[in-house]
Amino acid sequence: MNTLFQETTFLTNLYATPAEWQRDLFYSVVRGGHLRAGYEHRIQRETYPGHELILCINGRGWVQVNGKRHDIAANELLWVNCHHPHAYGAVTKEPWELYWIRVEGRPLEKVANLLEIRSQPVIRNLETRQACLEFERTFQHMTGTRPSDAALVNASVTALIALAFEARLSDPDMLRPELPMPVQKALEKMRLYFHTPIRVIELAQLAGMSESHFSRQFKTAIGTSPIDWLRRERINQAKHRLIESDDAIKEVARQVGYSDQFFFSKDFKKMTKLTPTQFREQERQP
Repeated sequence: MNTLFQETTFLTNLYATPAEWQRDLFYSVVRGGHLRAGYEHRIQRETYPGHELILCINGRGWVQVNGKRHDIAANELLWVNCHHPHAYGAVTKEPWELYWIRVEGRPLEKVANLLEIRSQPVIRNLETRQACLEFERTFQHMTGTRPSDAALVNASVTALIALAFEARLSDPDMLRPELPMPVQKALEKMRLYFHTPIRVIELAQLAGMSESHFSRQFKTAIGTSPIDWLRRERINQAKHRLIESDDAIKEVARQVGYSDQFFFSKDFKKMTKLTPTQFREQERQP
């Protein structure tokens, strides 16, 4: 985070450079700290790496994203997807004090989409005390060099995400069905008939939508395409069949909706890192 005015004071100001393996395995925090803003505190960027989680602990602030301005008060969490144009800062008459971290590494885009961050970047009804503890744990370990430090930072970021989901679900302004009805119908059909040929156009017709509109809505709600979801469901079903039966691999492939054993084995290994035979042998070991 950059500041331009002397009135702003960093009470804690931390930098970290995570190793490549940390970025592959964990959420990594590259910047973080405790800031008491001056009355002119303001950040404006077109794009920047990562996502920023900002906990207002005193005073008030504001954010402008996606063409809209939102106010932030004490005990509220601001989530900024820095890859998109954004601006935020302190309310002049009551400048905010905040904890903040910038997170990189494992993809946060899908999590942000599930939380509807682009349209609702401010998360209210947060368990503030627990959130403060998680920020402080992050500060404690983010500059450490041990694998345990990286794992602890990842755990704290994951805990903050969980708190964000809990708070969003408890916000009466955000209450809505868990999944849109067209998506629910598609999931129900794929769960029941995973072993049959299913095309996206059929799911779209069931939902009463065009194929492109349905695919977009499904991906927004679930985080993956309908076909990818179906493939994973088939592989999960195949795992049960491999463990519970002595059927040949070709027969298991047929039972879960694959007409070609080669493509079944290829998908299975891609998702599990094992061939179907290796998986069966491993799971049946005493």
